[in-house]
Amino acid sequence: MSFTMLAVVVAIGLIGPLLALPRGWHIPIVLGELIAGVVLGKTGFGYLTASDPRFTFLADIGFGLVMFVAGTHVPVRDASLRRAIRPGLLRAVMTGVVATGLAFALNAIFDTGHVALYAVLMASSSAALILPIVDSLGLGGRSVVELLPQVAIADAACIVALPLAIDPPHAGRAALGAVAVIAAGVVVFFLLNRLERSGLRQRAHKVSEDRRFALELRVSLMVLFALAGLATATHVSIMLAGFVLGLAVAAVGEPRRLARQLFALTEGFLGPVFFVWLGASLDLRELGTKPAFIGLGAALGVGAVISHLSGKLTRQPLSIGALASAQLGVPVAAATVGTTLHVLQPGEPSALILGALITIAISAAAGGIAVRHGLTTSKQ
Repeated sequence: MSFTMLAVVVAIGLIGPLLALPRGWHIPIVLGELIAGVVLGKTGFGYLTASDPRFTFLADIGFGLVMFVAGTHVPVRDASLRRAIRPGLLRAVMTGVVATGLAFALNAIFDTGHVALYAVLMASSSAALILPIVDSLGLGGRSVVELLPQVAIADAACIVALPLAIDPPHAGRAALGAVAVIAAGVVVFFLLNRLERSGLRQRAHKVSEDRRFALELRVSLMVLFALAGLATATHVSIMLAGFVLGLAVAAVGEPRRLARQLFALTEGFLGPVFFVWLGASLDLRELGTKPAFIGLGAALGVGAVISHLSGKLTRQPLSIGALASAQLGVPVAAATVGTTLHVLQPGEPSALILGALITIAISAAAGGIAVRHGLTTSKQ
């Protein structure tokens, strides 16, 4: 990794905003970044070397920040969300049950031995993807309010379960590590809450804003890196550290200035670096040597949608159920962690990402259908 290569990474990352520019397409920015990495990485020209330790370290920082921001997007302080927890929880559980059944079926077909992993993948939702779609389309009403806790519960539960599912032989160790990271996150929440109630956070914020110290960003990064250090020491994904910190900050209330600073740092630099690195680490040509994994990726994507459509049994509109199937963080983490631990077969990480892309496409289409069916705030 050199400055020239870093400049190339940032430059090709601009493909993400270019593809996402047409609002009607509802394409996540990360899709273009992944494609750019694929083109210049293992699959394409081989210019980017994902195994470079410096490139990997920058990508890990970006991964932690992406999950941190995703956690802050979960509206844990929303009163309407708390009232809708019961139906949201019910639908998340139903989705998990259906996903587990489909996971056994997929394992019987493809014989990879990853039943638990496939169940977690198909049951997951991505708050970081779904909430922006809801906001951009102006979706509203009871079904959308009930969607939010469903997505939040599925997102959080699957992120916690993933380390256990992806490496079952070391599930006990991963469970202890996950408990340690979550406990540390709870401590962070109480500390932040104490600072908020005492007024010390507001005073520090004013001084920081007047003197341009960026104290909140510095402290947030310090805590993130400390939790990431704990996660790596206890053999847990950085994903969990970032997400737990994001939830803690969201529960207390994220300052607007900190949100803007995190957005700039993550979306402007380290986030694109991570997604370009991820694309560069994938070898889609392996799918050609194992065409069955193309079917696996398609099956995972379609299976995720089918699992989430189970909400129809509780009168959830099909379009909202399909919207809930959008996933990215968990499949990306599975591909990243699985590659690092060497527990996935060649071509399997690419299949996981393919499945995620299918859910994104279906979710974007479902959002448009929900608008045409009048599930917007203006119609309520």
